Amino acid sequence: MADEKEPIGVIGVGWVGLVTAACFAELGHEVWARDIVPAKVESLARGEVPIHEPGLPELVAQNAERLHFTTDMAEVLEHTRLLFVCVDTPPTYSGDADLSRVESVLDELGDSSEHALVMKSTVPVGTGRSIQRRRPGTGYVSNPEFLKEGNAVADFMRPDRVVVGADDGSSEYADRVAALYAPLAAPVVTTDVASAEMIKLASNAFLATKISFINEIANVSEELGADVQEVAYGMGLDARIGPKFLQAGIGYGGSCFPKDVQALKQLAGNTGYHFQLLTAVIEVNELQKRRTIGKLQKHLGSLEGKQVALLGVAFKPDTDDIREATSLVLSGRLQGEGASVRVYDPVAARNGTSMLGGARICDSALEAIDGADAVVLVTEWPEFGELDWIGEIKARMRVPLVVDGRNFLDRERLVEAGFTYEGIGR
Repeated sequence: MADEKEPIGVIGVGWVGLVTAACFAELGHEVWARDIVPAKVESLARGEVPIHEPGLPELVAQNAERLHFTTDMAEVLEHTRLLFVCVDTPPTYSGDADLSRVESVLDELGDSSEHALVMKSTVPVGTGRSIQRRRPGTGYVSNPEFLKEGNAVADFMRPDRVVVGADDGSSEYADRVAALYAPLAAPVVTTDVASAEMIKLASNAFLATKISFINEIANVSEELGADVQEVAYGMGLDARIGPKFLQAGIGYGGSCFPKDVQALKQLAGNTGYHFQLLTAVIEVNELQKRRTIGKLQKHLGSLEGKQVALLGVAFKPDTDDIREATSLVLSGRLQGEGASVRVYDPVAARNGTSMLGGARICDSALEAIDGADAVVLVTEWPEFGELDWIGEIKARMRVPLVVDGRNFLDRERLVEAGFTYEGIGR
């Protein structure tokens, strides 16, 4: 019996849920993964992965016998006792988290005392204790995810830490959840539910703060003649600071940082506390996305009638996620200034069709750049570094102006070739 793997239920097969299901299957568990969208379940049952995440299609394929996709909650309840809740918790108009999908899971669970909820979804601090007060017979464990899009499989299989939060009455379930991660040999932080929930929000808020801080340093460096890349390198060698998340750019996006920073700020506000630091982090990030317009106007004057190419739509490489992406803000602002916008992204461009306004979505970088008055590199996809900038790209452009929003391209080489180059903090 000791060698048997506990069967696992996963409720919600979006990005987090699918990675969770596939990785637990890779660890040898039978996994019943449930979603309410029949087309998605049917696609996954055929081995078709509907999201772009490196390594995930292969993981789903090689564990097909242990992965059971279904729309039937009763089937999941029949085969499993630990239910990993991976449903979406988007922000509402008030800034609070929409927990309606979590509530739906509770409704479908009914009065069962045989099943324990393991909350992977990011929820406000206090959610777990509220659920436990309403459902005293239900086991509850907070087990937040710390996955990065584009690196999620590796993050799950080689985590920095595993956080397991449980209050009195659920310690048995906490031990069972911790045991699931034992093969990964990662540090396990065992704490109460509220602290586990706060660890997730605080972690993302701190990383977002580092990004906004280095972007502020970049903006000041531009005015004072310093190079933010050299500054960040020197800072990062300090072990107290470290080099990660010190890459200046045109703002963070995605499904986690904007939502979690706003959620923590909102939670603080609901208690009467004004979280001034996070207010500044959000403001800096929004302004950073818009500074590109000023860089273009510095060289082109009015943008009325100008053609601008945006390279990259996804908020970061190796994902097709465009939520809160800088490209959406830039496209809207450029069109508002009267510019004609062309965009290209290797995987995410079509996802943004309805959100990019009148921008023309192109099938290649060359198509987007042809006849452009300026190119803005928004997402640092590797293929953009491999383009023939000195030859074909320059020949196709009407004006050789590049705004490198990620300090990704070879500045010296472009300048030597006659480009006007604008980076971030350089």
